[in-house]
Amino acid sequence: MAVPTIKIGMFEMMGIVALVYYFGQWLRNKVPVLKKYCIPSAVAGGTLFSLLTCVLYLAGTVQFKWENQAIMNNFFYNLFFASSGMAASLALLKKGGKLVIIFTILAAVLAIAQNALALGVGTAMGMNPLTALMAGSTPLTGGHGNAASFGPIAAEMGGVGAVEVAVASATFGLISGCLIGGPIGRSIIRKFKLDENYVEEKEESLGEKVVHLFNGTECLNAWFLLIMACGLGQLLLQIRQMILPGLNIPIHVMCMLGGIIFRIVADKYNLGNDTMYKTVSNVGEISLAIFVTLSIITMKLWQLISLALPLLTILMLQLVLAYLFVRYITFNLCGRDYDAAIISVGHTGFGLGAVPVSMATMGSVCEQYYHSKIAYFVVPLIGGFLSNITNAIAITVFMNIAKGML
Repeated sequence: MAVPTIKIGMFEMMGIVALVYYFGQWLRNKVPVLKKYCIPSAVAGGTLFSLLTCVLYLAGTVQFKWENQAIMNNFFYNLFFASSGMAASLALLKKGGKLVIIFTILAAVLAIAQNALALGVGTAMGMNPLTALMAGSTPLTGGHGNAASFGPIAAEMGGVGAVEVAVASATFGLISGCLIGGPIGRSIIRKFKLDENYVEEKEESLGEKVVHLFNGTECLNAWFLLIMACGLGQLLLQIRQMILPGLNIPIHVMCMLGGIIFRIVADKYNLGNDTMYKTVSNVGEISLAIFVTLSIITMKLWQLISLALPLLTILMLQLVLAYLFVRYITFNLCGRDYDAAIISVGHTGFGLGAVPVSMATMGSVCEQYYHSKIAYFVVPLIGGFLSNITNAIAITVFMNIAKGML
């Protein structure tokens, strides 16, 4: 029997996003454990809403069809990445140079380990090698974007059910990354007392960001700069498609590159100022809050219920792998200081879900402790830009290996 469908219009959807986010804020204030373990408002409210829609679907009561959900997601997603690119000042590039190299290598190593685990455990439990591989770095380090890109390719190569496995695994990663990133950061900071001598000022709350967002000319400049950076990003994507048609680099990476180019030009010719860049950052933060909330409330959690035992086994082992990797490798090699702890939180986010998960969980931890400019520069640069390249190479190599195992 078909489940009745209710169509949710675009503006109704965005209204629900705002309500769910504020509900998450209220929930964090009423349930101290959520704030204590740095669970973001978007995750707290969005997960409960998503669970409600899952129950309604399984009961055969109703399911929701979200109008223009993908368009709105892409808009705020790319706007956020453009703002991350514009945060890449020359001073930060110089200060974070060593960390960028180290973290790039760590992100690539984790992606390789995820693929090796998925392929090894999956084939040992009787899964199709290509299908099993879709529970590796494709949906985890790569997120839903890579799941949608590489899943059909794996299916064409002989991976039966590869698309469904990739999408379901990405959903699992998104949820788990949101839930464990904050507690990991809190435990590291508390264990090593990393916040005691940290000199950075506390970051503004989202409400304070909204107040400072509407700053006349600077607000106008910030929005137009980010929109132009996204426009440049799409132009760069089209150029890349003409020159390197076989290279799969998503649009958000190019939007981030567009933001980086704008910032380098602005720094060179002294075209920007601190107030404008702060406003750009605020626009990015609000875009991130909208994107994460929208992504979570529109998830189809019932897809996870049908996962077979081998896939659930792989995903639980991936969770353990990610925890051990970021806790004992990422944190140690990135300096064992407060910035390294926040970077570890970010690595958990995009190592299991996506960069917006990283930024949401990092923001939740920083709200409780202190803001880390280095982490906010390094994580989106690697997770949203360089890691997409190294991960695509790793996926391609392992897909060829898996195909040879059929």
